[in-house]
Amino acid sequence: MVIKFLNSIKSAVLLLIILLQSATIVQSQNFSLNNYHQSIEEWHKSRVEQLKTENGWLNLAGLFWLKQGKNTFGTGTFNNIIFPKGTINEQAGYFQLTDSAVWLVTSKGTSVTLKGVPVQKTIIYYKDSAGSPSLASGSLRFTVIRREDKIGIRLRDLKNEALIKFKGIDRFTVDTAWRLTAKFQPAGFISTIAITNVLGQTTQQQSPGKLIFFIKGVQYSLDALEEDGELFIIFADETNAIETYPSGRFLLVQKPDANGNTIIDFNKAYNPPCAFTPFATCPLPPKQNVLPIAVTAGEKNFGEYQ
Repeated sequence: MVIKFLNSIKSAVLLLIILLQSATIVQSQNFSLNNYHQSIEEWHKSRVEQLKTENGWLNLAGLFWLKQGKNTFGTGTFNNIIFPKGTINEQAGYFQLTDSAVWLVTSKGTSVTLKGVPVQKTIIYYKDSAGSPSLASGSLRFTVIRREDKIGIRLRDLKNEALIKFKGIDRFTVDTAWRLTAKFQPAGFISTIAITNVLGQTTQQQSPGKLIFFIKGVQYSLDALEEDGELFIIFADETNAIETYPSGRFLLVQKPDANGNTIIDFNKAYNPPCAFTPFATCPLPPKQNVLPIAVTAGEKNFGEYQ
């Protein structure tokens, strides 16, 4: 009883601190209703344009996991890896997976380039390397990806039907009530959280800490990861599979200021890549990031999930 009472006091004090500090944060960001709505529209426009770029998610046309040894590829159905019809030769060559690398060997008459230079036989991936170069053949772009013990070929088609037919993403109406002041709570010296992806693989990923915030006087928190100098949030809520993507959404948050304060803006909640293509390997929200409320802000369902 006493512990419950003390926890209530602690939450109330934290809420008061956040509310008092929010005015300073808002002022420092030159916040106004008009430029806020404009900033969200600009953010959304940039988000949509990125989806349509060569490295966006709308042009993904295949994901093929390699087996040890020779993996033939081309448009012919006799290949181990079948590319979209009409995009490359029927038998275009093969990928050779060894214990240390992935080789590309092209067949006679097949044009594949690496940084604009034609290649016939070359190593395109060393195991444990940071990444793999992108190869090109006509409208196709392909590269090697690794997910734990699985190594595969990610295929993009710059003329992919999903890209051509893309008409945009539905969103909730922008609402400043979902722009919240948050307090960052550092995780400590070393902290990791378990993240599972759609392949069922679970890894421990380093977390800098969590964001604590209030909605209608109730305290919530979300564990964060780091991505490109920002806090990366994978979360779920009660709109999932009804109005929003079934497995949750993503959110980027600016790192906190010197006092540990930042803004978490659910109007910028966005769909994971798996909402746009079956050829992505998205992370799923950890159980502690499943909010017991409906977050009616940000992007809605897309495509077959609408």
